[in-house]
Amino acid sequence: QVQLVESGGGLVQAGGSLRLSCAASGRISSISAITWYRQAPGKQRDLVAQLTTGGSTDYADSVKGRFTISRDNAKNTVYLEMSSLKPEDTAVYYCKADRKSGNIVWPYWGQGTQVTVSS
Repeated sequence: QVQLVESGGGLVQAGGSLRLSCAASGRISSISAITWYRQAPGKQRDLVAQLTTGGSTDYADSVKGRFTISRDNAKNTVYLEMSSLKPEDTAVYYCKADRKSGNIVWPYWGQGTQVTVSS
């Protein structure tokens, strides 16, 4: 099992910045990737940024150049640094951990943190 706790959401004005945290615990040694998703009201959950254990990163086109995903291994925490925020970034942000067990990848989700960007 893997437990994920997100934090750092809040209300910010357009153009501002926030840093989200995703703290992992449990069987974290077998995590292969941590991914941030977001879901706005009435919309599907979309990938925002991904970081693999090998250090590879991937970003949605809409956040490239504005968001940065990183990790602190000592704290078992993955961060999402968000800058130049826009009202369309408003959503609940979730982190997901993929844990490999043999040939199976098990997904684990956090509870989400609300980000609201005012215009």
